[in-house]
Amino acid sequence: MSDFDAIKHPTASNSLVDVLETVLDKGVVIAGDISISLAEVELITIRIRLLVASVDKAKEIGMDWWETDPYYSSKGVELQRENNELHDKIQRLEDRLLAQEESSKK
Repeated sequence: MSDFDAIKHPTASNSLVDVLETVLDKGVVIAGDISISLAEVELITIRIRLLVASVDKAKEIGMDWWETDPYYSSKGVELQRENNELHDKIQRLEDRLLAQEESSKK
């Protein structure tokens, strides 16, 4: 191995690390659409959006869905339970309000 090869290899490795660090620090968005048509009639469209970023960067831009998703977090399970309870409470209040409005019409 020549001295040139020894210097070249770490530089390439460092460049890859630098690129990866920049991507995770800044974030990269990849977007695309796939359309399936038959006889010029669109049957289905699939929109693909991919964000590659560090967890810290994702949180900074407001993407923290994994913290509240019941499949990924116990906190998400608790929030889902609270959401269901609030939904039930709202439904009961709407039912009571409707009943009061109907009784006042009589």
